[in-house]
Amino acid sequence: QVQLVESGGGLQQAGGSLRLSCAASGRIFSSCVMGWFQQAPGKEREFVAAITWSSGATYCADSVKGRFTISRDSAKNMVYLQMSSLKPEDTAVYFCAADIPRLWGSNRYSVKGYRNWGQGTQVTVSS
Repeated sequence: QVQLVESGGGLQQAGGSLRLSCAASGRIFSSCVMGWFQQAPGKEREFVAAITWSSGATYCADSVKGRFTISRDSAKNMVYLQMSSLKPEDTAVYFCAADIPRLWGSNRYSVKGYRNWGQGTQVTVSS
């Protein structure tokens, strides 16, 4: 099991930047995928970005490509989401997730692929 704690959310103006951090502890296997998801009020939790722990391969949702970057620091067991050119529609609670999605017959883009979740951090972007 992996424990996850997010930080770095807050209020930012449109066009600004924020960096979210996710501190991971516990058993992190090399085949683990670390993901970021967002959940806006009244909406389902949606995929934002993911990174494979061992290779560092990254994947991003089309809505954030060119604006958000996911990265990891294996030595510190940290995952980051650098958010730039923020838009009001980016307003949501952002969750860090970790697992090996293929074990559950799922994939890195689906919430069903992850059993381990952080508590979330609120990001609010004003226009």
